[in-house]
Amino acid sequence: MATLYSAQSCRAYSSLPSSSSLSSSSMVGQLQRIAVSKRFLRAKISLQSQTGSHHNVVRMQDGAVATTVTPVENKTPLNKLKEGLTSVSSSEELKVAASFDDNENESSVSITVVGASGDLAKKKIFPALFALYYEDCLPKHFTVYGYARSKMTDAELRNMVSKTLTCRIDKRENCGEKMEEFLKRCFYHSGQYDSEKNFAELDKKLKEHEAGRVSNRLFYLSIPPNIFIDAVKCASLSASSGNGWTRVIVEKPFGRDSESSAALTKSLKQYLEEDQIFRIDHYLGKELVENLSVLRFSNLIFEPLWSRQYIRNVQLIFSEDFGTEGRGGYFDNYGIIRDIMQNHLLQILALFAMETPVSLDAEDIRNEKVKVLRSMRPLQLEDVVIGQYKSHTKGGITYPAYTDDKTVPKGSLTPTFAAAALFINNARWDGVPFLMKAGKALHTKRAEIRVQFRHVPGNLYNRNIGTDLDRATNELVIRVQPDEAIYLKINNKVPGLGMRLDRSNLNLHYAARYSKEIPDAYERLLLDAIEGERRLFIRSDELDAAWSLFTPLLKELEEKKIIPEYYPHGSRGPVGAHYLAARYNVRWGDVGLEQ
Repeated sequence: MATLYSAQSCRAYSSLPSSSSLSSSSMVGQLQRIAVSKRFLRAKISLQSQTGSHHNVVRMQDGAVATTVTPVENKTPLNKLKEGLTSVSSSEELKVAASFDDNENESSVSITVVGASGDLAKKKIFPALFALYYEDCLPKHFTVYGYARSKMTDAELRNMVSKTLTCRIDKRENCGEKMEEFLKRCFYHSGQYDSEKNFAELDKKLKEHEAGRVSNRLFYLSIPPNIFIDAVKCASLSASSGNGWTRVIVEKPFGRDSESSAALTKSLKQYLEEDQIFRIDHYLGKELVENLSVLRFSNLIFEPLWSRQYIRNVQLIFSEDFGTEGRGGYFDNYGIIRDIMQNHLLQILALFAMETPVSLDAEDIRNEKVKVLRSMRPLQLEDVVIGQYKSHTKGGITYPAYTDDKTVPKGSLTPTFAAAALFINNARWDGVPFLMKAGKALHTKRAEIRVQFRHVPGNLYNRNIGTDLDRATNELVIRVQPDEAIYLKINNKVPGLGMRLDRSNLNLHYAARYSKEIPDAYERLLLDAIEGERRLFIRSDELDAAWSLFTPLLKELEEKKIIPEYYPHGSRGPVGAHYLAARYNVRWGDVGLEQ
């Protein structure tokens, strides 16, 4: 199988040597492989009479099964093999057999987007695949198939996909040509998600494109979770690779609570091994989230400070300046806690707080994340504030309430805002509040991590700073989106004859520092899935630990029918969130003029 390597800014596939470059000794090996090829057996040469060959079943890393043939010594001498080769009726048959063998030494990747007609596929997955192709990150032999229930031709799929592709990467002149080349690799197959017959038809089409090469197959489930299992069952039984790997990317949500998540995992593992399942959380593919471990573990200045001794609190803030806008039907079934906090923010928290892993290997990193999650105490109702946005008129424009959305049930108590205080009961973080808040229809759009350090003991400049604790301390801000940046707030003397202090930023602004455009999170995660890199994907025990923190709270909210605090559309959220922070002597970092 072809190997992976780093080339320029991208990881790519390297091909095995072609037959024309083989030495005489390796040519003999090539002829031996041709002799035992199944296709060549059908073309005049029969080795069935050659007894003593053993067929060994080998389970590959991703659960695929391959068969190897081990010839027994003295049963197939080289001169006899040569005699068999010369008995072929025509040189053309030899060439055909050799070409098939060449293909068998190469690998191909078939990427099937299940649910290809949906918004996620159109807006994120296909554009990400094109960006990878544009950057020469996809292997030489790849095919993209769209699979959905909608009736559509290849041309119609290409037309649909072309409307969402952009030439944003470096804006090179040949983007149009690359786009046409990419679209030629895109095909469509219509079928039901629970039909083994339809997936078998897809399998037949994939084999045509694979042309005898080692077939590696990636299925992206861009479909509702209630049909995950049907699609996985049919893909596994009818469209798995026979001689390469088969992997499945599963989009969130991964259940609604511990029980449903465990049931989903159990069902998936009836048809897939754990290392074939790639549970995607696109926030883990964000550039600044990726940079968390680099910032911490490769800079001596930060590692000694990363503990309860120096850090007063950590804030994880996610806000959107728009509401559900017609998508309330989906959102109302999950709410902001399941949609954002239990996965996106908790994953970032685990990466932030974990101990130094043994290595950068995926399992070592995920092991440390699981330890963090298992060290956290389950959320209590008193440590949580929930809210829901209401209608608000500003500047002559009336913004609708959450329940004004026609897809949302009247009287819904589903929270569109939540703030929570979480604690990690280990030696590094004991007593440090990790404050999370996430909400829709707020005053701004942002996702950031704010690390507020402790005050300087016996500060000589207290008289100049005053009693404001936030001004007396340093703050490290990692802005995930928009306008990615890392900056450190420090106290600094204002130039002049007097002694006046000012709050200044040591700022790494990505747009100013780096000319290269930051890739979309889906690009990184799709490339990782193709390469089998799992560190940014969620393992089943990690998922179980995450749900165990939130499930008791979610059940209590629903059973007691807790009424959310209403906040105006476009505001900073419920007042209760500020009281929650104040209980731990904290002020939210995104409040006030100084951001």
